[in-house]
Amino acid sequence: MAHYLWKRIVTAVPVFFGITVLVFLLMNAAPADITDLAGSEGGGTAGDKALLAETLGLNRPLPVRYLTWLGGLVRGELGRSYRSGQAVSALIGQRIGPSLLLTGTGVLLAVAVALLLGVLSAWKPRSHWDGLVSNLAMVGSATPGFFLALLAIYFFSVRLHWLPAAFTSDYGGGSLPELLRHLLLPALVIAVSNVGGLLKQTRSACLEVLGEDYITTARAKGLREGVVVLRHGLRSALIPVLTAVLTHIPHIIGGSVVVERVFGWPGMGSLMFSAISSRDYNVVMGVTVVMALAVLLTSLLLDVVYGLVDPRVRYERI
Repeated sequence: MAHYLWKRIVTAVPVFFGITVLVFLLMNAAPADITDLAGSEGGGTAGDKALLAETLGLNRPLPVRYLTWLGGLVRGELGRSYRSGQAVSALIGQRIGPSLLLTGTGVLLAVAVALLLGVLSAWKPRSHWDGLVSNLAMVGSATPGFFLALLAIYFFSVRLHWLPAAFTSDYGGGSLPELLRHLLLPALVIAVSNVGGLLKQTRSACLEVLGEDYITTARAKGLREGVVVLRHGLRSALIPVLTAVLTHIPHIIGGSVVVERVFGWPGMGSLMFSAISSRDYNVVMGVTVVMALAVLLTSLLLDVVYGLVDPRVRYERI
């Protein structure tokens, strides 16, 4: 196990630094930067823009700027915001908690619903219930997250007045019930957006497992059907489900960025959108790098979970 984890970490390091190069080049390939925005807002002259570029270090050669930024990244520093002057790491630190809460809640809801409906659908294949679940999975997979968010706001906030349409409370100082009221609707949107693929994966995995010989043997011993399906079938089907969760992680993170913006949730998605609109590229690069690191770490974590869930998985020294 230790040797395998070490190999995965060594493999992830060049991938991570490759992402930093790509992000830095894309940000610096943008047709405009903070100096253009400052000039248009404040009526600054060309000399003012040049002075601002020199102050921010934007007039230095691109390789020098990248190495400077990379050196700060290695030390745990992501630079400073062009707009506010605050450290990017501090801005992300303020937003990462709400993002983890929202995304984690949405993923847990999606996995719970996918496991429940997927197992029930595999238990009664080709039934009316199975057809209904399959159609719901297809609709959920095909509907964009932002459209689901708008529909949820229209029905649950505008028409029914059950839940707030946007986050208006103090995240750190509000009460827990108020926080949950604001969390429920965007978390449900994230769950519905991602439950379709997980549900189909769970159903197909359970169908395959329930056809195995040891399942037939368990039934022949007189075990109740619920025990056979849940204790023997579901455990063996968890590996494909975890794989589906792993492959959905980039999509889930990207979708949560849009959902945060629609609902005004004070997370990293809202920070990313505001930084893009103000051309605060240091913040954009910092948020992107943190999200990429989260994807890599989650991939590594799920590899460990594979061995805990399925004892057949072994990490051999190659």
